[in-house]
Amino acid sequence: MPSLYLASKSPRRRELLTTIGVKDFDVMPVGMADVLTFVEGDEEQLPGETAADYVVRTAKEKALAALAKIRAEGRTPAPVLAADTVVSLDGTVLGKPADRNEARDFMQRLSGRTHEVRTAVWVGTDAEHLTSAVSVSRVTFASLTEAQIERYIATDEPYDKAGGYGIQGLAGLFIACIEGSYTGIMGLPVFETGNLLRPLGLTAV
Repeated sequence: MPSLYLASKSPRRRELLTTIGVKDFDVMPVGMADVLTFVEGDEEQLPGETAADYVVRTAKEKALAALAKIRAEGRTPAPVLAADTVVSLDGTVLGKPADRNEARDFMQRLSGRTHEVRTAVWVGTDAEHLTSAVSVSRVTFASLTEAQIERYIATDEPYDKAGGYGIQGLAGLFIACIEGSYTGIMGLPVFETGNLLRPLGLTAV
């Protein structure tokens, strides 16, 4: 019997859960197809929707889809944890770059600037008993040369990450300063997540 369902395929979130002592959890990836099937959500930012509202909504939609998927597949009931991370610059959300050109554009826009990274986390056993927390961090990039950008976007790293970079990877070489939660920038803020999981007896301390 799982102690928790992690509604994400992210290896970083899996590793961070293990780090804070969560045991016997099952990884149950929830993709856009599941969200569309179970909650009729929308992965795109809605007109007039702020980055802050957007990340809270999409993370909650993943949690609701995961709960519905558990019921539909006849899985053993257990709490669900869902999270979403967005990078925003001047109020504009930078998602996962679709191709090399968009990855280059993101790096050029982030170069020498400070942007925000928000991660929303939802935890609960059913739709009526979901709790949430949001981590907000500020990340400052050094000024990048075109050569640095070209070498970076030639790697695999930018293409499955919000904003087109991973702080725990090669992009760490670009980051001059962070204000906030390092693990939140990675995709699962352990302080906020621990506060949500502790009442369920799922953390080590």
